[in-house]
Amino acid sequence: MPRKPLLACLLAGLLVGPAAAAVKTKTVSYDYGGETFKGFLAFDEAAKGKRPGVLVFHEWWGLDNYAKQRAEQLAGLGYVAFAADMYGSGKVTDHPMEAGKMAQTVRMNQKVWLGRAQAALKVLQSQEQVDPDRIAAIGYCFGGSTALILAYSGAPLKAVSTFHAALPTPTADQAKAIKARIIIAHGADDSFIPKEAIDKFKAALNAAGVKYQFDSYPGAVHSFTVKGADKKEIKGMAYNKEADSRSWQRMLELFKDTLGK
Repeated sequence: MPRKPLLACLLAGLLVGPAAAAVKTKTVSYDYGGETFKGFLAFDEAAKGKRPGVLVFHEWWGLDNYAKQRAEQLAGLGYVAFAADMYGSGKVTDHPMEAGKMAQTVRMNQKVWLGRAQAALKVLQSQEQVDPDRIAAIGYCFGGSTALILAYSGAPLKAVSTFHAALPTPTADQAKAIKARIIIAHGADDSFIPKEAIDKFKAALNAAGVKYQFDSYPGAVHSFTVKGADKKEIKGMAYNKEADSRSWQRMLELFKDTLGK
């Protein structure tokens, strides 16, 4: 083969690389407490056999494109990802006052909060592609707190990874019920999360002997993983590329250790 065509073939091979994952997405409706919820399922349609599943819990804005994109990103890495709908009917908002009200309405009723998270977990466990014994949960902001509340219930989670989440303090019994290994990705300059809340959270997990790691990223504030967070024009919210990249990598390392990938 002439040198130029050969070089072109080699370069083409480098540019194309491995075959891209055939990620398929679909809306999955499910019920809890007389309400209908619309979650978002993402998986590699070309993959064979049972795979680990990852629950994705959205920010206080609702199940928006950001949470869905994270689910697709996980699906591209070989996981079956299910982005839960914590508000019902797929409700989303761009208004911070409305978002705060919707999140607070859920948080005020612990039974409903946990029940909705458990309903989403059952949906993920029931998917034919999922190994129900290898499940993790991740969450952003309100969603991070939701992932923790689910872990506090003793849910069969292998891993939990939260990003710029509020940190509800578990009771002694709740902390003892945690089965998951946990990574907390926190912005060191996050003014939304009081130091007292962090200290109480750590003390509760330490007392129960929970395996966790608290990663604090210097210079990062709230919503540091969300590109465009600055555009919300809310003081104390901004994207931080380094913290986003490092925290995502730490999550993947946790998944490799706990889910076998």
